[in-house]
Amino acid sequence: MQTQNAVLSSFRREPRTGLVTTLCAALCAALCCLPAAAQAERPQPPNVDTSTLPPIAPGWADSNPLRGNAAAIELGRSAFNQACARCHGVDADGSRSPAPDLRRIGGLCNRAKDPALKQRCIEDSDYFFRYSVLNGKIKLGVEHMPPWEGIIDAPVLWSIRSFVESMRRPPQRRQETK
Repeated sequence: MQTQNAVLSSFRREPRTGLVTTLCAALCAALCCLPAAAQAERPQPPNVDTSTLPPIAPGWADSNPLRGNAAAIELGRSAFNQACARCHGVDADGSRSPAPDLRRIGGLCNRAKDPALKQRCIEDSDYFFRYSVLNGKIKLGVEHMPPWEGIIDAPVLWSIRSFVESMRRPPQRRQETK
């Protein structure tokens, strides 16, 4: 009787062990392939005409040279919706998107009272935006955003930045409770 119980007991354990082993192997295979799958699709440059933009100096400026330019904002909207909306939301409405809401970058700079500090904050935000777009985002070996360096140029990047800034909502003030 004891031998029969031992056989039944091992029979009950083995299917679970086999299932656990199979699930672990499948999970490991999926995790190993994930970075390769994420990197397989390279971004395509947006199809936009930059001839309507004012000329900007070659290289990368410290601050967005197209900030507030209406033509850059419209071009940026088109470029954003072609290249970025899939992850960051159509027309930069990232409130329900899988990637961060880009309208928040630099949103607090306007609160700075000192003009020099405000300018430095804006330049830091522009640098962060430019660095993130050109270099992409990789966390724990998984590519969350592909690098765009060599795919988009300065006028397109700064136009996208101008568009995203134009979509920023004013900060909501908290109502005081009494």
